[in-house]
Amino acid sequence: MHTAGIDIGSITTKGAIMKDMVLLGTKVIFTGYNAEIAGKNVLETILAELDIDHKSIDRIVSTGYGRKALTIADKAITEITCHAAGAHYINHEIRSIIDVGGQDSKAIIVDEKGNVVNFAMNDKCAAGTGRFLEVMAGALEVNLDAFSKISLKADNPAKISSLCTVFAESEVISLISKGEKRENIIAGIHESLSVRISAMMKRIGIKPPIMMTGGVAKNIGLVKALEKQLNVPIEVSVYAQENGAIGAALLAQKARP
Repeated sequence: MHTAGIDIGSITTKGAIMKDMVLLGTKVIFTGYNAEIAGKNVLETILAELDIDHKSIDRIVSTGYGRKALTIADKAITEITCHAAGAHYINHEIRSIIDVGGQDSKAIIVDEKGNVVNFAMNDKCAAGTGRFLEVMAGALEVNLDAFSKISLKADNPAKISSLCTVFAESEVISLISKGEKRENIIAGIHESLSVRISAMMKRIGIKPPIMMTGGVAKNIGLVKALEKQLNVPIEVSVYAQENGAIGAALLAQKARP
């Protein structure tokens, strides 16, 4: 049976195709203005790349920020459930998941079957999200790819004390004007973000092994800062960004007709 998982996020839309519990392929595109169009486009693109006819898809599950906008989906499932399923599919040993998306961050605890046991979510403020990093990178005039690695060169991370994105940006601008090294500022930003995320993890009870999912998992500087805060290694799979879509496709495989 062929199934598709579509994860429509605020910044990117991810797609995954499975057949008989085997992952065939994934795709990531920018969401843009229209969530439904993005969902349809990522599906058509990945089907074309895999040379699979749309009629061969038996079931589609949507997830993410724009999951309810995708009218071609047979079912919409929350990203918490899908990220749990995706992480468990990739590594059955995982017990905790950190998912940092464009507009929210989540901490998830799962059992040995990949079922959600507990979770916490930050969706009220940009602080602690990918959007926070975008704003900081803009203030420092650094692209996000470089931003993630520059902090590894820091010798004395700057202190970023504000819990608000707007005020934190002002702090960064002030540090720039004082001549603080860029790598130290970025390391300070990562440390500030890691403190907020790790506090969320500790509230629900950290259970290693831990996996980080979402597009922000590509940020090696943040991953290292989180490992330092939690004092445990964090696994990041090659499918970190597509993890929610993989979970959605997997849940579509398991759904009853």
